[in-house]
Amino acid sequence: MRTGGEGHGSGRARVGLLVAGDVVTDVVAVHRTPLARGTDTEAVIRILPGGAGANAACWAARWGLPDVRVLAQVGADDAAWHEERLRAAGVRPLLAADRDAPTATVIALVDATAERTFLTDNGAALRLARADWSPSLLEGVGHLHVSGYLLFSDAGRGLVRLALETARSRGVTTSVDPASTGFIAALGVDRTLAAIDGVDVLLPNADEARLLTGLPDAADAAAKLSRLVPLTVVTLGARGALVAQSGAVTARVPGLRAQAVDSTGAGDAFTGAFLAAWLTGGDPARAAAEGCRAGAEAVTALGGRPTGGGPTGSGPAGGRGLPGARD
Repeated sequence: MRTGGEGHGSGRARVGLLVAGDVVTDVVAVHRTPLARGTDTEAVIRILPGGAGANAACWAARWGLPDVRVLAQVGADDAAWHEERLRAAGVRPLLAADRDAPTATVIALVDATAERTFLTDNGAALRLARADWSPSLLEGVGHLHVSGYLLFSDAGRGLVRLALETARSRGVTTSVDPASTGFIAALGVDRTLAAIDGVDVLLPNADEARLLTGLPDAADAAAKLSRLVPLTVVTLGARGALVAQSGAVTARVPGLRAQAVDSTGAGDAFTGAFLAAWLTGGDPARAAAEGCRAGAEAVTALGGRPTGGGPTGSGPAGGRGLPGARD
């Protein structure tokens, strides 16, 4: 297992972030009354670009990271739309257009508490494979982030394994967001942990951390995971985040208030802002605080991407962030 993090927190920027992950078409349906089985329930419905990997990339750009790229597979029919939305967010799209499968689609049912339930059609997202990888993708890249959704197909795991091996051989640091308790349970904890062996940073939410360790307490789970991955940051929703390093919790970052509308993508916002702050010299606790601010901004609007405005946060472009955090 790597010791990880050489030079991080030293103020020396590592430019160039490549996110390998998923681009998704989100259908977000916000219903303020319980779903009425067999009849109509009034809702606000929007079709928006999403995907955990793409969302995180957009938030990293929003938080001021100057060179952010995303590698993903989408359906050929709407590849141009997704590319345009990524460019508008300041992200360089590296999208493989699949003529045999549609872009992944997620229906997000958001209730009156802003909590969301997902219905997922993986489509082309999990068809990204080793053939889509090239070492040239890491040119100018200082960090590789992997969206855990790629771990849940044979093709995706093959790409992740090759990408992580290439990154390690080039001294490029790496991180993984485990993505989903449902998919972790389906794949199996042991296989999930084996797939992320050797990464520098792990970014689970509390439920994912508990599942990966079998421990009921999030702090204990964070500490245990940090014996496997040198820097583990566990998000706690509105309660903030835990930073654990080499077997111990080293910081508890409080959550701050936000007027929640939709919690879709709040964890992705945390990931993107955390990486932007950490890769530009912030220590892990400061980077986690930036992640919480991004999570707060995310829950105030529909969907998982930033809306409007230029870069914010403490990255190279500087600026402000809204308080608060949700998972």
